[in-house]
Amino acid sequence: MSHIQVAQRVTRLPPYLFGRINKMIYDKRTAGDDVIELGMGNPSDPPQEMVIDKLAEAARDPRNHRYSKSNGIANLRREVGAKYFKKYGVRLDPTDEVIVCLGSKEGFSHMCLAMMGPGDTAIVPSPYFPVHVYGVALASGNVITLPVANSDKFLSDIAYTCETLYPRPKLLILCYPHNPSSVVVEQGFYDEVVKLAKKYGLMVISDFAYADVAFDGYHPPSFLASKGAIDVGVEFTTMSKGYNMAGWRIGFCCGNREMIQALATIKGYYDYGMFQAIQIAAIVALRHTDAAVEEQSVIYQGRRDTLCDGLARMGWEPNVPKAGMFVWQPIPEPWRSRMSTMDFAMMLLEKGNVAVSPGSGFGPAGEGFLRMSLVENENRLKQAVRHIKQCLKEAEDEWTAKGEVTTEAGKP
Repeated sequence: MSHIQVAQRVTRLPPYLFGRINKMIYDKRTAGDDVIELGMGNPSDPPQEMVIDKLAEAARDPRNHRYSKSNGIANLRREVGAKYFKKYGVRLDPTDEVIVCLGSKEGFSHMCLAMMGPGDTAIVPSPYFPVHVYGVALASGNVITLPVANSDKFLSDIAYTCETLYPRPKLLILCYPHNPSSVVVEQGFYDEVVKLAKKYGLMVISDFAYADVAFDGYHPPSFLASKGAIDVGVEFTTMSKGYNMAGWRIGFCCGNREMIQALATIKGYYDYGMFQAIQIAAIVALRHTDAAVEEQSVIYQGRRDTLCDGLARMGWEPNVPKAGMFVWQPIPEPWRSRMSTMDFAMMLLEKGNVAVSPGSGFGPAGEGFLRMSLVENENRLKQAVRHIKQCLKEAEDEWTAKGEVTTEAGKP
């Protein structure tokens, strides 16, 4: 049998860390087990009926089954521009400063391909959403990760990196509300980012996937709302979260027209655009469902409170997020010292039928944390907490039965 030598860009990718968990979820569900899925941020609520109705209507029009434009139909791009002006006060030219993507993840990956090459370096916040690192790697670029927890220190670390690294980094990738850690920022943070970008010649990509999901009166700011931002970067948004249209794969990239044009060039070679009926339905969603998007945040806030309250009653110390679809939960002692984050997550799945994302799947800085999504309803979240509590009790009893005594350091 001949050996097939794949491209180096593929061999640079590490093994998929969530593969073990996904396989166990599949095996358990095949065996009839009821697995509570808190791992993936995959919305379980449906889009609005009027949006689904418009999709069905548009799908019956024969004209919508032709190839579409790879950058999106004009009316949808205009609607995106209208939302930016209404919500953030940002004026965008829908012809040159807005492009439609097949989900923001596709757009981000192709933007990396358009902007990066061998020898180029990107700064990425850590812990990181995997595509922020591997989208750069697939474009043959290098990555420097900087801790995201303290926003002021993150800014100073960016400046220090640009001052000391030669050649200087070419790209700065941002993600607020942050996935996975749920760190948030105010507009002043982006003002400083623009200053740094202009000083050091950085291009900026803002991943604004959780723009529509926020709690307790917090309003996530847009990078593009900072003065001069459009001179140095772009922002990706999506209809997956607040609009419950994840499987529809509708994303947008807005901002610097040269970067938009570069992305359009790549997309022109790779795809023929999104199914036009979906784009028409997306126009209806953007135009008429603002109230439903706000209500969805209220639903997520209720789920957040249910999960965090349950974890607190269990003796954990939850990080209560102000935005996003996840709780970034530190694993308490003695479990943190007893086993790796992956092993802890596998134990919850194997013995408790609760699937979570191990923090180590988001880079070394995620070790010791779990990412727990808010996609299940409140009753299911309460059930998940009960299962976790019982699972840990049974594991503790097993250790005790084996004569393993926990020391003050938390190690058996």
